[in-house]
Amino acid sequence: MELNPATTAVIAVHLQKDVVTAEGAFGGFFAAQAEKVDVVGTTATLLDAARAAGAAVVYTRVAWQPGLADLVVNSPILGIVAQSGCLVEGSDMAQILPELTPHDGDLVVTHQRVGGFSASQLDVLLRSRGIDTVLFAGVATNFSVEGTARQASDLGYRTVIVSDACSAADDATHDASLASLGLLAEIATSADVIAALSAATVTA
Repeated sequence: MELNPATTAVIAVHLQKDVVTAEGAFGGFFAAQAEKVDVVGTTATLLDAARAAGAAVVYTRVAWQPGLADLVVNSPILGIVAQSGCLVEGSDMAQILPELTPHDGDLVVTHQRVGGFSASQLDVLLRSRGIDTVLFAGVATNFSVEGTARQASDLGYRTVIVSDACSAADDATHDASLASLGLLAEIATSADVIAALSAATVTA
């Protein structure tokens, strides 16, 4: 695997308290599996390696205004948001996990749909930095990771899913999503990615 850190971004998807902690609104779906495979620890290591190599680090987070007036409920998963009143902008549970607090220079993009490119600045921010390769980590593999990755592929980015830095509700769902994405994106492990970033840094 070869990567050019100058044109590469690692995108951490929805690693927020309401999504991946046991007490979060979606914790019943995703927290146990995320903890089992250590998505947070693996992603933290990946993001540190990206920063060290000079690659961009981007977080996408989903949040709605108090009162949820900007929430469009057209799917069951967004219906859960409406019913629970979760992921409200400014609330503690909508924040990125403290273990993954963004560093100075990292980008944070907030959006309101499953795909991170929808009605957000994500594409503009990436292109303005000359990014042509995007690597995805986060939760859930089959929802916002896959949704955003499909958008990235359609927009012309080289798209890579970091398989062990993502999780879904269970192994079978995660694996099925990776299998579906295999024709649109490269599937790599965090070790593959870190080795490629390190090799590029040494070469430079």
